[in-house]
Amino acid sequence: MISTDEPVELGPAVRALDAARSVTILCHVQPDADTVGSGLALALVLRRRGIPVRVSFAEPAALAVSLRTLPGAELLVPPAEVPAEVDLLVTVDCGSAGRLGALGDRLAGAGTTLVIDHHRSNTRFGAINLIDPDAESTAGLVARVLDAWGEEIDAPVAHCLYAGLVTDTGSFRWVRPGTHGLAERLLGTGIDGAEISRGLLDTHPFGWLPMLASVLGSARLAPGVRGGIGLAYAFVRRTDLRGLGAEEVESVIDIVRTSAEAGIAAVFKEHRTVDGRWTVSLRSRNSGPGAADGVDVSAVATALGGGGHRFAAGYTAHGTADDILAALLAALE
Repeated sequence: MISTDEPVELGPAVRALDAARSVTILCHVQPDADTVGSGLALALVLRRRGIPVRVSFAEPAALAVSLRTLPGAELLVPPAEVPAEVDLLVTVDCGSAGRLGALGDRLAGAGTTLVIDHHRSNTRFGAINLIDPDAESTAGLVARVLDAWGEEIDAPVAHCLYAGLVTDTGSFRWVRPGTHGLAERLLGTGIDGAEISRGLLDTHPFGWLPMLASVLGSARLAPGVRGGIGLAYAFVRRTDLRGLGAEEVESVIDIVRTSAEAGIAAVFKEHRTVDGRWTVSLRSRNSGPGAADGVDVSAVATALGGGGHRFAAGYTAHGTADDILAALLAALE
């Protein structure tokens, strides 16, 4: 076992999985390694047990290149192939039904719904809600479920879980007691942690570099925000997105957040096709200057229609660049 002191009750989730005759696993829109890795790890175990299982996400149309080498990727199906009815529907790393996008309508056709997540802002939209806001990743929570279920975490499952763990901890920058123990256990199955990390975090097309030059060149600092904690922000315009995938765009926030003069970072990303629609990523410090002030960006994001974690959150906004910046500044007052 990873821990003998479980902060959440795992029994209902384990019993639902054990009794399921067919399973659909849904990841959130614009899926990252934690949602896909968690979903595929669970799916691999279910397939091993002989249970029919499908994994899907609503958008975009194709999985990010960096995630296509995850074991079990063949279990991913397009939204049109997700059945309207299923014995058990599991969502992984989804803080609300809205994060399922167009696949949210599949909830109504499930005999039972199980939500596995670690977002503090989770709306508990399942019949069974396995939510641990203290978990460093949904992948870590899935590992605890598998342990409680008595299922082996073999190398393919470990690969998927490690992908979620390494990305959601920011290469182990944000950890909790037990995180490194879990990583050691997963690596002990023989997976190549360095290669997994390189493919997920350190490999980008050349076009990423001029995109960064354009976006970071327009970055701005608002030092007076939140009583002097400060906000660093940047806009990713539609013209910056040509030839790049969502993972390249998402990486910008992890650069903007390194500004020493700001305890809060924001990146506003213009939608590729819908005028006036933006997705916004927020980050705040969990150590060093600004951390003691307790900036909870999940509360800010929730107030603006989104959600997330205390130090990492996001939301969707509508309007001009000036409008959405003004709305964020007002929410941070």
